[in-house]
Amino acid sequence: METEMNWTVADPAHWNEIQFGGEGSARWQDGVLKLDAGVELTGAQYGGELPKIPYEIELEARKIAGSDFFCALTFPVSSKDECLTFIAGGWGGGTVGISSIDGMDASENETTTYRNFEDGIWYRIRVRVEEGNLSAFLDDEKVVEVVTEGRKLGLRAGVIEYCAPLGVAAWQTAAEMRGLRWRSLAD
Repeated sequence: METEMNWTVADPAHWNEIQFGGEGSARWQDGVLKLDAGVELTGAQYGGELPKIPYEIELEARKIAGSDFFCALTFPVSSKDECLTFIAGGWGGGTVGISSIDGMDASENETTTYRNFEDGIWYRIRVRVEEGNLSAFLDDEKVVEVVTEGRKLGLRAGVIEYCAPLGVAAWQTAAEMRGLRWRSLAD
Protein backbone atom coordinates (compact mmCIF):
# COMPACT_ATOMS: atom_id res chain seq x y z
CA MET A 1 0.00 0.00 0.00
CA GLU A 2 1.45 3.39 -1.00
CA THR A 3 1.63 6.16 1.55
CA GLU A 4 1.57 9.89 1.06
CA MET A 5 5.10 10.04 2.54
CA ASN A 6 6.50 8.44 -0.65
CA TRP A 7 5.57 11.52 -2.68
CA THR A 8 7.51 14.75 -3.21
CA VAL A 9 5.11 17.64 -3.72
CA ALA A 10 6.15 20.41 -6.12
CA ASP A 11 6.19 23.43 -3.80
CA PRO A 12 4.28 26.41 -5.31
CA ALA A 13 7.10 28.71 -4.14
CA HIS A 14 9.42 27.09 -6.73
CA TRP A 15 7.23 27.79 -9.77
CA ASN A 16 8.14 30.61 -12.16
CA GLU A 17 5.85 32.11 -14.76
CA ILE A 18 7.39 31.63 -18.21
CA GLN A 19 7.78 34.59 -20.54
CA PHE A 20 6.99 32.94 -23.89
CA GLY A 21 5.85 36.17 -25.54
CA GLY A 22 2.09 36.70 -25.81
CA GLU A 23 1.44 34.51 -22.78
CA GLY A 24 -1.44 34.89 -20.37
CA SER A 25 -0.93 35.05 -16.63
CA ALA A 26 0.25 32.00 -14.65
CA ARG A 27 -0.47 32.31 -10.93
CA TRP A 28 -1.19 30.25 -7.84
CA GLN A 29 -4.49 30.66 -6.03
CA ASP A 30 -5.71 28.37 -3.23
CA GLY A 31 -3.38 25.51 -4.24
CA VAL A 32 -4.31 25.71 -7.94
CA LEU A 33 -2.02 26.93 -10.73
CA LYS A 34 -4.23 29.06 -12.98
CA LEU A 35 -3.12 29.58 -16.58
CA ASP A 36 -4.94 32.29 -18.50
CA ALA A 37 -5.23 31.82 -22.25
CA GLY A 38 -2.48 33.54 -24.18
CA VAL A 39 -1.89 34.32 -27.82
CA GLU A 40 0.07 31.06 -27.86
CA LEU A 41 1.57 29.35 -24.80
CA THR A 42 1.03 30.15 -21.15
CA GLY A 43 2.97 28.19 -18.57
CA ALA A 44 5.19 27.82 -15.56
CA GLN A 45 8.53 26.11 -14.94
CA TYR A 46 9.46 24.35 -11.71
CA GLY A 47 12.80 25.43 -10.25
CA GLY A 48 13.07 23.09 -7.28
CA GLU A 49 14.32 19.53 -6.78
CA LEU A 50 13.80 17.25 -9.78
CA PRO A 51 12.70 13.63 -9.85
CA LYS A 52 15.29 11.00 -10.79
CA ILE A 53 14.68 7.96 -12.98
CA PRO A 54 12.87 5.67 -12.27
CA TYR A 55 9.96 7.75 -11.06
CA GLU A 56 6.27 8.42 -11.41
CA ILE A 57 4.87 11.95 -11.71
CA GLU A 58 1.25 13.04 -11.54
CA LEU A 59 -1.05 16.02 -11.45
CA GLU A 60 -4.64 16.96 -12.08
CA ALA A 61 -5.54 19.37 -14.87
CA ARG A 62 -8.70 20.84 -16.30
CA LYS A 63 -9.62 22.98 -19.26
CA ILE A 64 -11.56 26.12 -18.38
CA ALA A 65 -12.03 27.51 -21.90
CA GLY A 66 -10.33 27.03 -25.23
CA SER A 67 -9.94 24.49 -27.99
CA ASP A 68 -6.39 23.16 -27.71
CA PHE A 69 -4.12 21.54 -25.17
CA PHE A 70 -4.88 22.39 -21.58
CA CYS A 71 -1.96 20.38 -20.21
CA ALA A 72 1.54 20.02 -21.58
CA LEU A 73 3.55 18.36 -18.81
CA THR A 74 7.27 18.58 -19.60
CA PHE A 75 9.40 16.21 -17.54
CA PRO A 76 13.01 14.95 -17.41
CA VAL A 77 13.80 11.51 -18.81
CA SER A 78 17.43 10.48 -18.31
CA SER A 79 18.62 13.94 -17.24
CA LYS A 80 17.52 17.57 -17.07
CA ASP A 81 18.80 17.91 -20.64
CA GLU A 82 16.65 15.09 -22.07
CA CYS A 83 12.99 15.89 -21.61
CA LEU A 84 9.64 14.93 -23.11
CA THR A 85 6.16 16.45 -22.94
CA PHE A 86 2.87 14.68 -22.24
CA ILE A 87 0.12 16.46 -24.18
CA ALA A 88 -3.57 16.38 -23.22
CA GLY A 89 -6.00 18.00 -25.65
CA GLY A 90 -3.64 19.04 -28.43
CA TRP A 91 -4.13 19.66 -32.14
CA GLY A 92 -7.64 21.03 -31.88
CA GLY A 93 -8.58 19.62 -28.47
CA GLY A 94 -8.53 15.83 -28.62
CA THR A 95 -4.97 14.57 -29.12
CA VAL A 96 -3.13 12.79 -26.31
CA GLY A 97 0.47 11.63 -26.59
CA ILE A 98 4.16 12.27 -26.03
CA SER A 99 6.29 14.87 -27.84
CA SER A 100 8.78 14.16 -29.27
CA ILE A 101 9.97 10.66 -30.09
CA ASP A 102 12.32 10.22 -33.04
CA GLY A 103 11.52 13.82 -34.00
CA MET A 104 7.77 13.18 -34.21
CA ASP A 105 5.20 15.08 -32.14
CA ALA A 106 2.41 13.63 -30.02
CA SER A 107 0.12 13.97 -33.03
CA GLU A 108 2.25 11.78 -35.29
CA ASN A 109 4.00 9.03 -33.32
CA GLU A 110 2.89 5.70 -31.86
CA THR A 111 1.77 7.35 -28.60
CA THR A 112 -1.06 9.24 -30.35
CA THR A 113 -4.56 8.64 -29.00
CA TYR A 114 -7.68 10.78 -28.89
CA ARG A 115 -10.04 11.80 -26.10
CA ASN A 116 -12.95 14.13 -25.64
CA PHE A 117 -12.14 16.63 -22.87
CA GLU A 118 -14.93 18.59 -21.23
CA ASP A 119 -14.49 22.07 -19.79
CA GLY A 120 -14.32 22.18 -16.00
CA ILE A 121 -13.59 18.46 -15.45
CA TRP A 122 -10.44 17.50 -13.52
CA TYR A 123 -8.38 14.83 -15.32
CA ARG A 124 -5.69 12.89 -13.47
CA ILE A 125 -2.47 12.57 -15.49
CA ARG A 126 0.27 10.20 -14.41
CA VAL A 127 3.55 9.44 -16.22
CA ARG A 128 6.01 6.62 -15.35
CA VAL A 129 9.60 7.14 -16.44
CA GLU A 130 11.72 4.01 -16.24
CA GLU A 131 15.00 2.98 -17.81
CA GLY A 132 14.12 2.23 -21.44
CA ASN A 133 10.35 2.56 -21.01
CA LEU A 134 7.69 5.22 -20.62
CA SER A 135 4.02 4.87 -19.80
CA ALA A 136 1.26 7.40 -19.18
CA PHE A 137 -2.20 7.21 -17.68
CA LEU A 138 -5.26 9.39 -17.99
CA ASP A 139 -7.67 8.86 -15.09
CA ASP A 140 -5.90 5.52 -14.41
CA GLU A 141 -6.39 4.28 -18.00
CA LYS A 142 -3.06 3.51 -19.66
CA VAL A 143 -2.88 5.66 -22.79
CA VAL A 144 0.87 5.39 -23.55
CA GLU A 145 3.28 2.47 -23.38
CA VAL A 146 6.44 3.01 -25.37
CA VAL A 147 9.98 1.62 -25.38
CA THR A 148 12.39 4.56 -25.21
CA GLU A 149 15.68 2.67 -25.35
CA GLY A 150 17.52 3.44 -28.57
CA ARG A 151 15.08 6.22 -29.50
CA LYS A 152 15.75 9.91 -30.07
CA LEU A 153 13.93 11.68 -27.23
CA GLY A 154 13.51 15.43 -26.97
CA LEU A 155 11.22 18.39 -26.90
CA ARG A 156 9.46 19.81 -29.90
CA ALA A 157 11.57 22.65 -31.28
CA GLY A 158 10.39 26.04 -30.08
CA VAL A 159 9.36 27.79 -26.90
CA ILE A 160 8.08 24.65 -25.15
CA GLU A 161 11.78 24.26 -24.31
CA TYR A 162 11.27 26.99 -21.68
CA CYS A 163 9.27 24.44 -19.66
CA ALA A 164 12.30 22.14 -19.30
CA PRO A 165 13.30 20.32 -17.28
CA LEU A 166 9.94 20.33 -15.44
CA GLY A 167 7.03 22.55 -16.32
CA VAL A 168 3.46 22.87 -17.51
CA ALA A 169 1.82 24.86 -20.28
CA ALA A 170 -1.43 25.38 -22.19
CA TRP A 171 -1.91 26.52 -25.80
CA GLN A 172 -4.45 29.35 -26.34
CA THR A 173 -6.49 27.75 -23.56
CA ALA A 174 -7.34 28.76 -20.00
CA ALA A 175 -6.49 25.85 -17.70
CA GLU A 176 -5.95 24.92 -14.08
CA MET A 177 -3.55 22.41 -12.55
CA ARG A 178 -3.07 21.11 -9.05
CA GLY A 179 -1.37 18.41 -7.04
CA LEU A 180 1.86 18.04 -9.04
CA ARG A 181 3.96 15.46 -7.22
CA TRP A 182 6.32 12.59 -7.92
CA ARG A 183 7.76 9.52 -6.22
CA SER A 184 10.74 7.29 -6.77
CA LEU A 185 10.15 3.82 -8.21
CA ALA A 186 13.62 2.63 -7.16
CA ASP A 187 13.63 -0.41 -4.89
